[in-house]
Amino acid sequence: MALSKEQSTFYQQTLEMTRKQINDLNTQIEEELAKVKERLAELQNAKNAAKQIYDGACKILGVENDLEKEDEELGG
Repeated sequence: MALSKEQSTFYQQTLEMTRKQINDLNTQIEEELAKVKERLAELQNAKNAAKQIYDGACKILGVENDLEKEDEELGG
């Protein structure tokens, strides 16, 4: 089926518009992923700091650090 000049122009504009939209969405996805990765790193750092405090309190009290045991059981 041959396209008229108007149809061809319409579909060309559609291609360009949707390509730009896809590129914009990809950019937004990358920005959101970067935010998530940054937040996960912050949470992991906070968790590690809390675990160090917990471990220190266990040592001062002379009790076993049950969190270490749980981490070993979970493989981490």
